[in-house]
Amino acid sequence: MGRQLPHPRRDALRVGRRAAQHPAVPVEVLRQPAWRGAGRHRRATPRLAQHHVRRRRPDGRVAPRRRRDSLPHVATRFVIIGGGPAGNTAATHAARLGAEVTLIERDVIGGAAHLWDCIPSKTMIATGGAMSFTRRMRGMGLEQQQAELDVDALTERIDHIKGHLQASVTGLLSSQGVRMLSGSARMVGPHEVEVTSGGSTTVIPADAVLVATGSSPRIPDWCLPDGERILTTRDCYPPKIFPSSITVVGSGVTGVEFVHMFSSFGAEVTLVVSRQQVLPQKDPEVAAVLEDDFLRRGVRLLKGARATAIDREGDEVVVRCDDGRVVRSSHAVLAIGSVPNTAGLGLEAAGVELDRGGYITINRHCQSNLTHVYAAGDVSGKLPLSSVASMQGRKVAEHVMGLQKVAHRHLDYDKAASAIFTEPEIADVGLAEAEAFAEGRKIRVTKVPFSATPKALINNDPRGFVKIISDPATGVVLGGSIVGRHAAELISVIALAVTANLKVTDIVESLLVHPALAEALAEAAE
Repeated sequence: MGRQLPHPRRDALRVGRRAAQHPAVPVEVLRQPAWRGAGRHRRATPRLAQHHVRRRRPDGRVAPRRRRDSLPHVATRFVIIGGGPAGNTAATHAARLGAEVTLIERDVIGGAAHLWDCIPSKTMIATGGAMSFTRRMRGMGLEQQQAELDVDALTERIDHIKGHLQASVTGLLSSQGVRMLSGSARMVGPHEVEVTSGGSTTVIPADAVLVATGSSPRIPDWCLPDGERILTTRDCYPPKIFPSSITVVGSGVTGVEFVHMFSSFGAEVTLVVSRQQVLPQKDPEVAAVLEDDFLRRGVRLLKGARATAIDREGDEVVVRCDDGRVVRSSHAVLAIGSVPNTAGLGLEAAGVELDRGGYITINRHCQSNLTHVYAAGDVSGKLPLSSVASMQGRKVAEHVMGLQKVAHRHLDYDKAASAIFTEPEIADVGLAEAEAFAEGRKIRVTKVPFSATPKALINNDPRGFVKIISDPATGVVLGGSIVGRHAAELISVIALAVTANLKVTDIVESLLVHPALAEALAEAAE
């Protein structure tokens, strides 16, 4: 007799007969076919049939099916302090994942550093860049004309952009059901956040807390800004009195952007450089290109000097340096970094640890020493970039909602792209040449000037270059830097290659547009 094929109904009856032979396990076979809902030719196994077997009670009655207790779903209570890029990204993402989100902001939804500093500065830089272009019109075959700055129109332009972005962020948060509160917040316990607004106080319970309060411009004890002539960065968009001359203290990213901005508007600019090059943390080749442009603009560079005092004498500002040099100008601006906004948040009382600089110490999940308290953005002490803050906020939301238990990619700060909005623009990502040499690591460095690219000549702006760093053995792209027009946009190609571990051949074999500045990327990858 040949082997019988499985048959769902016969197998179900067979299971029932076997169970009847064992009184300790009384069962009743249901009439419902085990194959209902299955395809016509789908085989049902004895395991499938057993799902339709019901047990009997000792009194002979059929036992009811067991049902799991239906408990009401309780949403995770997620409280976010700070509505900047980190806070609002975390809020929208967590709300989409099902959290009950409360966002508390003291100043402006969208972030004070973002809407009161970053966006206005880039808006003014763009306007300054347009003015610089008018000085090169003859090279485009146009009659030379001089643009004049309209301060009122510039102020209106900045306010319009800020208002549009704030409304966009607020609308998105509202659409996701995020509760937004205006006021000052502080932790009054491990799971309680107190909000003070308009003289009233409310305590909000929290299962998880994100501190994303950003940072503020650093003000040294040897200088007292007045908001008119002695300025912080946030006093410059635009200044109450537009400078005819200005001294910029600080030659980092913010400092060189201000040099570019005010020199584009026609002001006489002096830059106090504490080291022997601007942008001391950047590639010397990159810094050299920028310094050459500054000198062509007539910018005065005071290298190896540290400001020790800034005083106002009537309508003049005097900057004194440690080597005895003195600079006089109509204005001075401090661009010497920032400090985290962690004071007054009750973090110490709640048991959250801070480092010496006042930043919240975090792990790779952005958790503090209290696992339910997170930090993101500038207060985390990581890269002070809006893109990094937004990604931290997204990762925090996922961790709060338990998504770290599934496959995901951890934040790698070494692969974050950054840009400096000067003229020419500067952008970099990944491993730097100097870092590789310091580590004794073998690398392959290729460099192509934009002067060899047709589109750069068409734009009448051949300044700068593309540099790609790769592994000589595998061809994997490790990093790169770009100096030139639209560098902040072009670096995205190298950033993607670094993040995805692509090889230089992946860039070379991409069919890029011609003529385009991106062609320099493929040439540098050869």
